[in-house]
Amino acid sequence: MPAKIDIPRKSIYRLSIYQRCLQRLRENQVDTVSSAALAKAAGVKSTQLRKDLAYFGQLGTRGLGYNVDALSGTIGDVLGQNKLQPVILVGVGNLGSALLRYGGFRKEGFEVAAAFDLSPRKQPQVTVPVLPMTDMAEFIRRQNVKMAILTVPASNAQSVVNDLVQHGIQAILNFSPTVLDVPENVVVNSVDLAVELENLSYFIR
Repeated sequence: MPAKIDIPRKSIYRLSIYQRCLQRLRENQVDTVSSAALAKAAGVKSTQLRKDLAYFGQLGTRGLGYNVDALSGTIGDVLGQNKLQPVILVGVGNLGSALLRYGGFRKEGFEVAAAFDLSPRKQPQVTVPVLPMTDMAEFIRRQNVKMAILTVPASNAQSVVNDLVQHGIQAILNFSPTVLDVPENVVVNSVDLAVELENLSYFIR
């Protein structure tokens, strides 16, 4: 994997979008793509795409564009997709259960290795083991897990995050509707469904 490059967070987000576009091109057996075509598919300007990809050196060929397989491999290396990355999920309520049943994580290079809950119970159509919270620290250490999905109630979120960070989690996808306090070396991406709906409602007035 290439050495860690200091890339802006928004550029990293756009890399994920470029990767999905490249995957669709690969599925359609397209070998090369121009910066203009890839930018249009990703919904960004060509100048922005070229700026984002310039962090990794000269990837394209003038007049020909980008080799789809090579560019996808480079982005996959940067995003850590080219080997299965273990993830845990904490909070197996309605949302947590639905996420456990989602089959797309593995396709994108992530494996939900286990889920944790205060009251672990059998979940229908869930193949991921659901374990008690008391097993979480040892599991994180043993499996060298660095990422977690958080779907616990807001009232419990900060205390759970404190435990996650203490035991080595460095990146959290937060579905709990609250702002989390974490050290500078820990990254949190929050998904507040109510806020997203409020934002959308502005555009239909």
